[in-house]
Amino acid sequence: MPLKLSLKPGEKFAVNGAVIVNGDRRGTLVVQNQASILRERDIMQPYDVTTPAKHIYFPIMMMYLDEAGQENYYRDFTARMTEFMDAISRPEVLLLCVEISKEVVSHRYYAALRHCARLLEYEQEILGNEPERVSAHA
Repeated sequence: MPLKLSLKPGEKFAVNGAVIVNGDRRGTLVVQNQASILRERDIMQPYDVTTPAKHIYFPIMMMYLDEAGQENYYRDFTARMTEFMDAISRPEVLLLCVEISKEVVSHRYYAALRHCARLLEYEQEILGNEPERVSAHA
């Protein structure tokens, strides 16, 4: 099933790790085959990785965008997820962590990112931080 992206003027997105910028007018892009695509709002830069949940989101995002580096990112993900789960006691958050892990193990990185966006929201709630750039629609 094709993916249809409606893009704002100047909106950036990544396709299989390549950053692409829309022109100066609204545009529509239809992707006919399987590709790793993230909108700019769902992309986290290394300097944005400042909290435990972000340390989980980032390696998942990189596994999704950089197939060649997946093994290294997976090791980082498992270490960070283990640390996070050891520090959490809320059952619903632990279940969310298990769901994220299942998606990662099954190589369904986009689904893992969607779940991880909820983990970022939980972390914001606990830490009282400003709203995240990464959307819950990742």
